[in-house]
Amino acid sequence: MVPALETDRLSKRFRETLAVDAVSITVPRRAIYGFLGANGAGKTTTLKLVLGLLRPDAGSIRLFGNDPAQARLRIGSLIETPSLYDHLTGRENLDLTRRLLGLPTREIDRVLDIVDLRSAARRRAGGYSLGMRQRLAIARALLGDPRLLILDEPSNGLDPDGIRDMRTLLRRLPEIGDVTLIVSSHLLAEIELVASHVGMLHKGKLLVEAPLGELTAAGGAVEVRTGDLAAAERIVGEAGFAFERVDGDAPLLVRGAPPEAIAALLVSRGQSLSHLAARRNSLEQIYHRQAAQAA
Repeated sequence: MVPALETDRLSKRFRETLAVDAVSITVPRRAIYGFLGANGAGKTTTLKLVLGLLRPDAGSIRLFGNDPAQARLRIGSLIETPSLYDHLTGRENLDLTRRLLGLPTREIDRVLDIVDLRSAARRRAGGYSLGMRQRLAIARALLGDPRLLILDEPSNGLDPDGIRDMRTLLRRLPEIGDVTLIVSSHLLAEIELVASHVGMLHKGKLLVEAPLGELTAAGGAVEVRTGDLAAAERIVGEAGFAFERVDGDAPLLVRGAPPEAIAALLVSRGQSLSHLAARRNSLEQIYHRQAAQAA
């Protein structure tokens, strides 16, 4: 299947700063693609290049296999803070965009239902909470049923309830229709709860890109508890596996083999297992490890 988005060595310089440095990403159709990195990593600049808000200095962009000029008509976006008319109601804000796009009136109710704002639609946007404003801006981006939705830091500044509501909404969107999400964020732990694929940016360079499950499983450890952890350490060490244990009460962490192989080794050597579990890497651990290697 043709990817929703492909960039090939995309680059953008602002005077002496190379904000985007030969970035090549591939976003599969109907993925929730977490575009991650610290503030200033180049995420927003990359997304503006994809949207045509900035002109690249080098590289190319393909949207659904096509030249971006035509395909951009099927993109919805929320870049940086939502721009709303506070003196207008939520419905009136949406109606302005609906008219510009030449869409039927029923489109407003469709997107209000998706973001769960139908009950607040006749209130002025100036009285909305930050979470409601973010959801209204996403509703506006959904007008016209876009095939690609780009959201830049949609959870930024939200309280815990707002973050939970945003997480629920992001998970639902690919289930509602044929839409692909690109969600940029510096909140790595939050994206870990919703993303299917991840790309990590650091100082304008792409550090790593992979399906989330593949990324967090790679290089992970297996937690082991036995009746004699000192003997277990000896056994896995003799077998050539890397291991560590922080203190006497902590489980033994073994790397370099799947859980079933470690279990078979220990049982064959007379060890009685009381606990065996795969420990996955967090996105935060992966990001800091990759960034340190790139430094």
